[in-house]
Parts: sequence; C-alpha cells; structure tokens
Amino acid sequence: MSKERLRQHIIPGEVYRRADLELYSTAIDRHLSELIREGSLLKLNQGLYYAPRFSKFGLIPPDDHLLIQRFVKDGAFLLISPNAFNMLGLGLTQLYNTTWVYNHKRKGEFKLNGKKFEFRIKASFPDKVTREYLLVDMLNNIDELEEDRDNILSKLEQYRSTFNTSALTEVASKYGSGKTKRLIKSNLRKLKRRA
Repeated sequence: MSKERLRQHIIPGEVYRRADLELYSTAIDRHLSELIREGSLLKLNQGLYYAPRFSKFGLIPPDDHLLIQRFVKDGAFLLISPNAFNMLGLGLTQLYNTTWVYNHKRKGEFKLNGKKFEFRIKASFPDKVTREYLLVDMLNNIDELEEDRDNILSKLEQYRSTFNTSALTEVASKYGSGKTKRLIKSNLRKLKRRA
C-alpha cells in the first residue's frame, strides 16, 4: 500500500498513534518519515503524530483532550491546570507551566507538543470540573502550590458562602483527602452557625 493511500486516511486536526496508521501502509516507518518531511504530519512524541491544521494566523495546535486521549489510549482522564485555581476568588495569583492529567494508567511528566503534562494516577475523578471540585482539588494540592497557605485558608473563611454547600459537601466526600474533608466540614459548620 502506498503513501498516497495512507495520506487519504489522514484528517487535518487529528492526532494519531503509529498503530492507527500502520493499517494503511506496508512500509509505515518510511511513509511516516516522508509525510513528516513534507509537513503532512508532525511528530509529537514517540509513536504519536499530528496532522496539522492551519488558520489564517498559522498552525492550530492539537486539542489537548484529543492529544491526551490518544496518548493514554483511553477516554478516562481529567485535565486540570493549577492556573484555574486563580479563578476561585481566594487571592491565588501564581502561574504554572504544567497541566495535571488525572487518569488510571500513567504516572510521570511527559512533554507533548512542547507542553508539559504531569500524569497522576487517581482512583476517581469527576467527568468535568466544577467550581466546587476545583476548590477541593486546590485544597488537596495546597502544599504543592507556590502560594501563602495561611492566606488561602483565611480567604476561604471569607468566601465560603460563595460556594454551593451541598455540591461542595458531595465533592469533598468523593474526591477530598482526609485533611481536605476535615477543613471543608469545619468551614461549613462555621457557616451554619452564622446563618
């Protein structure tokens, strides 16, 4: 099977594993090298390729969700940027150049398409990120953050009423560490006393 047959199965904007493409070529390594040389494919990592898509502003990078899905060969993962904690209104300001990938299979740091992803194995995580989950996750990881821990906790006391308490209780119960559960329970007790 020729390189042209392989090219017919490549869709701009898609991320492929070598195994996805070898069905369409009898000389996959040679054909992949040729497609990379001519710019029809970009190599993202060992055995991982991107069919470039362009806009009037230039190359559009691959979608992070698609990239990670192909990398872990699974749809069960959650992407969390520690930068998202800055949106909680608790005075966090630091910026981080990594994205955490909660999943069931891989652990470690990987650079994919020039971006740093830290894979963390978690027993469970939600399908999507809510504000309450973000707070629980921030508290789970508070010791890793380049922030003033005491300042965050004092702001939490001030702004705890801005969170949905029943959702927060449920999320903390499912995904919070022991320390996080105690902290949230204590904060919600204080909120009830003042109500």
